[in-house]
Amino acid sequence: QVQLVESGGGLVQAGGSLRLSCAASGSIFSIGSMGWYRQAPGNQREMVAGITSGGRTNYAGSVRGRFIISRDNAKNTVYLQMNNLKPEDTAVYYCNMNVWPDGTRYSTYWGQGTQVTVSS
Repeated sequence: QVQLVESGGGLVQAGGSLRLSCAASGSIFSIGSMGWYRQAPGNQREMVAGITSGGRTNYAGSVRGRFIISRDNAKNTVYLQMNNLKPEDTAVYYCNMNVWPDGTRYSTYWGQGTQVTVSS
């Protein structure tokens, strides 16, 4: 069993920065791809940023150049550095990981969500 715990959300003024963290614990052999998603009221959940086990990253066009995803495999943690935040970034942010508990199979896990609110 694996649990993902998110932290770092909050209220920030436009132009400010936040850093989200998501740490996995439990039965972990290795972790494949990690990602950050967000969902605003009335919107579909969208992928904000992803990072593969090999370190390849991709970003939604709306955040490219402002957000940076990174990972620390020793800490089973994925980060999202969010800079120059805009009101349209307001959403609940969820982390996602593909976790291999024993090297033979993997399961996908989600964090509990953390609210990011950007005021104008």
